[in-house]
Formats: sequence, C-alpha cells, structure tokens
Amino acid sequence: MTESPIKTHRRGHVLEVTLDRPKANAIDLATSRIMGDVFTAFRDDPDLRVALLTAAGEKFFCPGWDLKAAAEGDAVDGDYGVGGFGGLQELRGLNKPVIAAVNGICCGGGLELALSADIILAADHASFALPEIRSGTVADAASVKLPKRIPYHIAMEMLLTGRWLDTAEAARWGLINHVYPAGELMAEARKLADLLAAGPPLVQAAIKEVVREAEGMKFQDAMNRITKSQFATVERLYRSEDQKEGARAFAEKRDPVWKGK
Repeated sequence: MTESPIKTHRRGHVLEVTLDRPKANAIDLATSRIMGDVFTAFRDDPDLRVALLTAAGEKFFCPGWDLKAAAEGDAVDGDYGVGGFGGLQELRGLNKPVIAAVNGICCGGGLELALSADIILAADHASFALPEIRSGTVADAASVKLPKRIPYHIAMEMLLTGRWLDTAEAARWGLINHVYPAGELMAEARKLADLLAAGPPLVQAAIKEVVREAEGMKFQDAMNRITKSQFATVERLYRSEDQKEGARAFAEKRDPVWKGK
C-alpha cells in the first residue's frame, strides 16, 4: 500500500498537516486532491480551530507543481480536487486560521500555497521565488495575490524576473511574519497555533469572512454589510454564548472560556 504524501496529527484543537513527498515535496494531482480532502475535513470539524501546515525534511517546503508528474501525464488543467491547488487556494468558507511553517525552499506553487495561509513563519534558511516566467508559464494565483500582500513593485519584480528572496528580505517586505532558527521553527509555530486555538473561534471566523469578502468591496459597502448583519459569521457571533461570555469575563476580570457557541 502506497504511503500517503500528507501526514496529519491532531493536537488538541490544532491540526498539523505535513507535506511529505520526497524528494522535494512537489505536488501532483493526487496529492492536491488529498490535501483538499484534509483541509475540507478541517474546515468542517467543529473541534478543530487552527491548521498548521509544514513539510518534511530540511531543504524543501514545496517547489509547487510536480513537473515530473506532468511529463508523465498529469495535466496542468487537471482535477486538483476541492480547494484547488494544494487544497487551500480556492477552498470556500474556510473561516479558521491557517499557519504556514516554511522550512526550506518555497517557490512557484509552493509560495502560492503559503500565500493561502493567514500567517507565514519561516526557518532562517528558507527562500522564496516565483520562477514560472523562466519556463514560459504564469504564476496565476500569485499574480492575483502577491501585489496585494507586498509592495507592487517588489511583487512585479518577483513575477517578471523570477528572482529569489531570502528570509531577511521576505520579512522586510512583509511577505512573512517571523523568522526563526531552523531548529526552533516548529516549536514557535506550535506556540502560535496554541495561542490562536485558545482564542474565540467565532470572532476568528468573523474576522476571516469579513477580510475575505471585503477585499473586493468599497469600505462603506463592507461596513454596511456588517451593520446590517449580512455576514453569516458576524450574525452568529453576536447571537452567541461566547459573545456574552466575553463581556462577562471582562466585567469579572477573568479569562474567558470560549466554547464556539
């Protein structure tokens, strides 16, 4: 029986997802479909609050699309599964935090996968690039997302030249949140995951939906949708036990106990 290229581990309210596909953790169609199933199950499991995505080994996080598989018949426009490439890129309704712990080379579709997370941590030896232009292809998701995440001119330089960024430059432009020594990356990532998992899940869900939906809206239109209770997660939050618990805990000067209800 073939071993799955995706390893998962539940740790309390945290789901750790590890891409483990030697030699470089490249993603083919079958792997992408598995990842889609994993992240869909994470989205739909009420007991899971945070996902932590990383990869096996020390050299590669993910170089993206598996060109060897493509040469053997995987179509670039084939069935990536629910959620699109890597299971995250187009996954609808994912209102839970996702952390990417980048432990090495992160390029092409691998960088697009990391950009699908909410927070990106990196080992100090990691590196980032979009080399698609050198092979005559378009980094499609990155062309949409990257100019909105970092300064336009830096994003365009990466897209148009394929040049590499080390972690210092990636952090300087805001592409990643924090850099850690390689041996400390996962401990720090788990610490952050636990912090988020201890937070109010209904508030986190509302934040994610508002941020996602408001991206293509005018400010006042987005505000009007909030005040008119037109975001499902915001509506649920303001009618929840957790919302009352937050107010009570503040008044009683104690830590709130979040139930996600």
